[in-house]
Amino acid sequence: MRGSGRVVGIILILFGVAAIAIVGIWALAEMASGEALSLGGAALGVALVFFLVTAPTVGVGAYLLVKGQRESAELAEVDKQRKLLNIVLSRGQVNMSDLVLELGSSSDQVKAWIYDLVGKGLFSGYINWNDGILYSKLAGSIRETKKCPNCGGQMQFGGKGVITCPYCGTDVFLAT
Repeated sequence: MRGSGRVVGIILILFGVAAIAIVGIWALAEMASGEALSLGGAALGVALVFFLVTAPTVGVGAYLLVKGQRESAELAEVDKQRKLLNIVLSRGQVNMSDLVLELGSSSDQVKAWIYDLVGKGLFSGYINWNDGILYSKLAGSIRETKKCPNCGGQMQFGGKGVITCPYCGTDVFLAT
């Protein structure tokens, strides 16, 4: 469940703070009523509750809160990559500027997501960086002929799952 770590973290922090507050109020009330509770006994009771209940509970709660926020940020990026992949696969070709606007991010971030999807073997196609158009295409024929789909020039390997045209700057992404 998304965000459950954050919710549990907040609940634990609130529980820890409430526990120390309740014990503190109880100790003050007992001392004010003139009962047998001394200042030393009240301090010992509050210290025990703090170190045995509040500190561990708030610590675990803070850890879960931070971890949950980090996971939410990672899941948001995965959602953007999924949306990017769906846009390109459903349309066949799309302008980079359209992707940037639809995803609400920068062109550098969209480019990084494209390379990440290629590296994971989830996307094959090509992009002409000069025109800024991303094409979703089965690139099996390009892999065999190594001819640029844009200008027909001989392409060179540019990295894992990427063939680059030195003439027009087109990158072809090959799913592994």
